[in-house]
Amino acid sequence: MASTVREQAPIGQRALLITTLAVPLTGWALHALALHRKLSAARHDPLTGLLGRDGYTARARQITDRYGDHVLVVLVDVDHFKQINDGPGGHAAGDRVLVATAQRLTAWAGSRGVVGRLGGDEFAVAVRIAPARRALRLAQLTALLAQPVEVEDGVLVDVAASVGAASPEVIGTRDLSLLQRAADAAMYEGKHTGRPVIATTAHTAVPSINGRRAGRPGTAVRGRAA
Repeated sequence: MASTVREQAPIGQRALLITTLAVPLTGWALHALALHRKLSAARHDPLTGLLGRDGYTARARQITDRYGDHVLVVLVDVDHFKQINDGPGGHAAGDRVLVATAQRLTAWAGSRGVVGRLGGDEFAVAVRIAPARRALRLAQLTALLAQPVEVEDGVLVDVAASVGAASPEVIGTRDLSLLQRAADAAMYEGKHTGRPVIATTAHTAVPSINGRRAGRPGTAVRGRAA
């Protein structure tokens, strides 16, 4: 009997030691998990669930670096958004339009791209598309974004969006900032026309301030509709 007790004692001590070590390790693991969740939430826009500017930029750079000439960088602005936001439905209607736009962009990009909300009613997409299909896919996107949005009680709001795109093949660089600047200039060339514009090298010469098209209104508002 005594022999049995003597042999079990070291086992019990080892179990106690393992448990003692496991408690702080478990605490650190839970802390790390909570921190990861907080960081993940911070990288996503709280209204639409899309990646915010930083998260989108990191992922978009990976896509452009990997796929090069088969990538299209797209910028999207919701047309006449202030009128929707200031209309009868107020901010709730504006929020619903932003959410619907985010869902449509995500569906359009699919598993081959990443979508981000840069701020306000401005969105960005980096997606892998073969050069021969760009015009068709952009036309499909414009039509998709022009579908009315149901805001509440079955009320439909007419919407549209301006779309500009740029590709490394045409612009001659994989630098995401330069591609977005060209796409931004192309988007404003086609503003309120209902047609997407694919940037040329001429769009890279449009004057810019801090990497944005000169005269572009600020769109840094996050969360609720701007």
